[in-house]
Amino acid sequence: MSNTEYTLQSKSDGQTTWQFLLSELKPKGKWLTPFNIISIPIMLLGLGLIVLRFWKGLGAVTNLTQDVPWGIWIGFDVVTGVAFAGGAYVLTFMVYILNMQKYHSIVRITVLNGFLAYVFYAGALLLDLGRPWNVINPIIGNNFGTSSVLFLVAWHFLLYMIAQLIEFSPTIAEWLGARRARKILSGMTIAAVIFGITLSTLHQSGLGALYLMAKDKIHPLWYSEFIPVMFFVSSIFAGLSMVIFEGSISHKVFSDQISEKNHHAQNGILIGLSKICAGTMFAYFFLQMLVFIHGQHWDLLNTPMGYWYLLEMIGFVLLPMVLFFIAYRKNSVLLIRIAAIVTMLGIILNRLNVSVIGFKWDAAIRYVPTWMEIVVTLAVIFTEIWIFRWVVNRLPVLRESPSWVKKEK
Repeated sequence: MSNTEYTLQSKSDGQTTWQFLLSELKPKGKWLTPFNIISIPIMLLGLGLIVLRFWKGLGAVTNLTQDVPWGIWIGFDVVTGVAFAGGAYVLTFMVYILNMQKYHSIVRITVLNGFLAYVFYAGALLLDLGRPWNVINPIIGNNFGTSSVLFLVAWHFLLYMIAQLIEFSPTIAEWLGARRARKILSGMTIAAVIFGITLSTLHQSGLGALYLMAKDKIHPLWYSEFIPVMFFVSSIFAGLSMVIFEGSISHKVFSDQISEKNHHAQNGILIGLSKICAGTMFAYFFLQMLVFIHGQHWDLLNTPMGYWYLLEMIGFVLLPMVLFFIAYRKNSVLLIRIAAIVTMLGIILNRLNVSVIGFKWDAAIRYVPTWMEIVVTLAVIFTEIWIFRWVVNRLPVLRESPSWVKKEK
């Protein structure tokens, strides 16, 4: 779709805002696509299971117990998902603070992905709470106290979602044709970016800090007092790997919305991101080795959990780090995408090792998620993708901004 065609679809002066929004709710494109055929039944089944969860309680849907209160909805949906959303704070820092304009074309879609991720993972958190209406307690410090890590993480989440919404709001204003609002919101972008970067660095490490109180429950190979640092550093290459993966798919699915200039710039962007990933992964691997040596856990390597640890560190940290480096040196986009996928699998493995697999690893009865927990997780992911697709197809996320924006600059 050309920029001219997009401008014609923007809100016209003859329409009220409500008329425009109602018209935009109408579906566009084909319905019988492979993704829709797979995702719709899972989303409907997931919705039914969510109703059952709130009706009958957690025990009707999950294998959670008093001994294992956090399962896959926390370990994957929240802890892992927030790491993948880290690309938003990294990209905004690079573009708005370091002025690396090379990456400006992917900032909006990265911020959108990050914002939706936080909204949906906050929703997944509500599913996991035995009494969801008590979610206000950590925010106001009730029962936990203002010195609680959970109090800090709750406020970081809340404020960071607001900051990301402000960062993305000029795009919404352009879609609605709200020129004055767009000008005001654009002026708030830098402040929102600085505020968001500060919050994001804090809550990425804050999620790791939640596990500091579980020293006797987490396997020694994954527990250390440096978990917050590891969570923060790994969120950098986790987020950028998601940017590479999601960006590669979006580049094909929404290719008609991307200008020829940005099409040509795509490979250069991926190569630049691969260099950053290789560097941060080297720092992460080096820190992990220091923690391991300092902990003197050599005897644990020759155990089943030790083999699992070596698989994570060698197969999903060292290997993709080398792949990123080789891909950067050889300008191989295919190798960059492969390295990004392996890195994402490694992040999933690491976060689940800390929160699920390595948590009470020596218990007689281990937690294993039910099929219903997995279906609900997939339903949450598919719903997020549906909304992501709806927004990209209607708002100037990958498209160039309307002509009136350029005239005002």
